[in-house]
Amino acid sequence: MTPASAVTDQPAVSDRGQPTGEPPRRNPVILVVDDEPAVLAAVARDMRKGFGARYRIVRAGSGDEALEALRELVRRAEQVAMLVADQRMPGLSGTDYLVRAREIVPSAKRVLLTAYADTEAAIQAINEVDLDYYLLKPWDPPEEELIPVVEDLLTTWEAGAALESGGVRVIGHRFSRATHDLRDFLARNRVPGRVMDVEREAEARQLLKVTGAQDDRLPVALLEDGTVLERPTVLELAERLGIVGQPASDHYDLVIVGGGPAGLAAAVYGASEGLRTIMVEREAPGGQAGMSSRIENYLGFPAGLSGSDLTRRATDQARRLGAELLTLLDTTRLRVEGSGRIVELSDGGTLSASTVLIASGVSYRQLDCPGFRELTGQGIYYGAAVTEARSCADQHVVVIGGANSAGQAAVYFSNYATRVTMLVRGDSLERSMSHYLIEQIEALANVEVRTGAEAVAAEGDGRLRALRIRNADGSETTEEVDACFVFIGARPLTDWLAADVARDDRGYILAGLDAKGDGWPLPRDPFPLETSVPGVFVAGDVRAHSIKRVASAVGEGSMAVSLVHQYLAEA
Repeated sequence: MTPASAVTDQPAVSDRGQPTGEPPRRNPVILVVDDEPAVLAAVARDMRKGFGARYRIVRAGSGDEALEALRELVRRAEQVAMLVADQRMPGLSGTDYLVRAREIVPSAKRVLLTAYADTEAAIQAINEVDLDYYLLKPWDPPEEELIPVVEDLLTTWEAGAALESGGVRVIGHRFSRATHDLRDFLARNRVPGRVMDVEREAEARQLLKVTGAQDDRLPVALLEDGTVLERPTVLELAERLGIVGQPASDHYDLVIVGGGPAGLAAAVYGASEGLRTIMVEREAPGGQAGMSSRIENYLGFPAGLSGSDLTRRATDQARRLGAELLTLLDTTRLRVEGSGRIVELSDGGTLSASTVLIASGVSYRQLDCPGFRELTGQGIYYGAAVTEARSCADQHVVVIGGANSAGQAAVYFSNYATRVTMLVRGDSLERSMSHYLIEQIEALANVEVRTGAEAVAAEGDGRLRALRIRNADGSETTEEVDACFVFIGARPLTDWLAADVARDDRGYILAGLDAKGDGWPLPRDPFPLETSVPGVFVAGDVRAHSIKRVASAVGEGSMAVSLVHQYLAEA
């Protein structure tokens, strides 16, 4: 009897790896391990009740038995969606088991079953194995304490699995700027698809032969309907996929410019409170936060969550409540016409609104050093950590910057790269990075932090090969590097605004009393998040003196909707 068939609640698997009496395609697996038979049976029963129609429930009586079952499932190319393990098991504790299981099935969600006395171990496991959740025993009733939690985790897993199966196939060179832009677009807009390296994947070369596409026409996008697009721009691909939408109304109560946390929060609250709401985003929902590999200090998520996951949840919520979301459209101008506020778009269209919220955020500053501009997208990237991480396996990665975004990227890359080097201009990380991130970085053996160091030039031959680095003692060294990710501060995206929207000397938008100048036309003072133009509000990182945190941006976005109501009531 094979290990997998010894522990599964479903029909056995034959020696040839095909299900007995079932179609070849099997449901993904939820693997449950507990050394107490009664508890194991109870977990399996509740899992079957909630998820048996979509998942196979596999049981194991020990960590070692579960690891062997995982290896067997992987050998048979079966998907493993979730691991559920009891903490107190003899021989191999739940935490130790999950550490080893993560190496076999890294994408599976991880849940730890604990007694109240094991809470400290569960919290420690969040850091050690990226634990997704811990459940206190007993979970009674399961309809309230178990099933909603597992359903949420499985929904997240399903979203990730869908992105990696089917959908668009893009064939190109890894160190091609155009290929990178398409990869980034697919990932950030959560379009199911796969990017294939023509140099390293035989399947990619075979597909080029089948389609008749030429090597000098890369990247090539293969759509599910059989369409072949050679050298498509991001906008062309988005239009063919139906991602670029059109507004449904002639006039809105609220137009939101920018789809980061502030804009998404405003879309959720505006739509939920009955405002006709539309949000316009120039790239992809989530903004810079959407590119974060891990947000660990967001309230209510003790295990943290990725920027992509937060974005997916927020966009689904906004759409469900009735907000319209337009992506890949830039705003080019804001003008006032009587009581109306007109937002002009990059496609030539306009949006008419009673109020406007500017949540356009910021963009990463680019390094003005020799070689960096030429090699951008060809080994040098600005903030695109998540989309490039897997291609950096077993390589040397450099992260430039000392704030939270750089720290999160370094921690994430440490799971893939052999070596991660952080170049920090300051003399320490304490002034610019959260303490929890500093502790994580210090515990990673393959991450080196070099303070007082900066890159002064990039070298390559169509792709990045090396960086010239000025060290703290003033000496310069040249080091071989496979990829470099830059997080060196930001500039506000406000160039499209006219002079009547007051800004500080760095371009950030003034609000509240700071925005009240000689031209303020109303007898009342501006509302706290109102700009120098009545009815135009600002929230998030683009606001002067804002706190650059996801939670504060979400708070400002929701607060802005309350101020919009006050403005509309007065108008």
